[in-house]
Amino acid sequence: MGNQVEKLTHLSYKEVPTADPTGVDRDDGPRIGVSYIFSNDDEDVEPQPPPQGPDGGALPDSGDRPPLPPPQPYDPRQHEVECSVFYRDECIYQKSFAPGSAALSTYTPENLLNKCSPGDLVEFVSQAQYPHWAVYVGNFQVVHLHRLEVSNSFLTDASQGRRGRVVNDLYRYKPLSPSAVVRNALAHVGAKERELSWRNSESFAAWCRYGKREFKIGGELRIGKQPYRLQIQLSAQRSHTLEFQSLEDLIMEKRRNDQIGRAAVLQELATHLHPTEPDEGDSDAARTTPSPLRPPALGSEEEDGDSVVH
Repeated sequence: MGNQVEKLTHLSYKEVPTADPTGVDRDDGPRIGVSYIFSNDDEDVEPQPPPQGPDGGALPDSGDRPPLPPPQPYDPRQHEVECSVFYRDECIYQKSFAPGSAALSTYTPENLLNKCSPGDLVEFVSQAQYPHWAVYVGNFQVVHLHRLEVSNSFLTDASQGRRGRVVNDLYRYKPLSPSAVVRNALAHVGAKERELSWRNSESFAAWCRYGKREFKIGGELRIGKQPYRLQIQLSAQRSHTLEFQSLEDLIMEKRRNDQIGRAAVLQELATHLHPTEPDEGDSDAARTTPSPLRPPALGSEEEDGDSVVH
């Protein structure tokens, strides 16, 4: 766990979320989905060392340096995973590329400013990075959870050069009024580390807009059946479903899928899961049977320090 050990030394056992309110984690059988305790989202990319020559030294600034490949345009259809989230039988989140669905087009930070109104949720996206969410509060500024602290930043600074979009329509909860959303966000500016109640930027921004405790750490008891389902669209006629005991855990898995990208998710499912063919008369969307999925390794990825240990 590396440097994670220092973060854990202040915890008592009863502070760590378990599947039972008495503090006993009973394992009565195989669990579907993943129940995480720690967030390991990261939006920062480690700086890459400069190219080196055959002798290990730096290449000269002449024409000997190999040309950098041109940047690839970001295509949501190519990199992102279509999915829906259900609480029991109610769809509470949907990302779809179908006609008529919520627009997923992205814009440069400068152009995005022209589309934002106070209280909007903004998502910054880039290939192979966790998406970063923020609340637009007006005057070209956003409030967001970044590096274990709720910060008030200019939208262009918070984007870190990534493209973005307004994502008010992904979650289907009834939103608070724009003024209430802005108040929620501004009221927590400066909160950091143990004062935080959210694992990542998405959970914080969504809580500001919808005010639902399910977005907070430990907002739901992980007991009984798993009421949340993450339905991943594999193709036009096939999907795979994972079940979770809390929205908090489901968001963690959804964000991991966003970070590794659509191709990697489909490859992972093809490798680890055994698809079951639908019987005659079944709907087109088939459910695949999962083999145990491993949570991300601690310390391997961290969303810009959005993670919180409670």
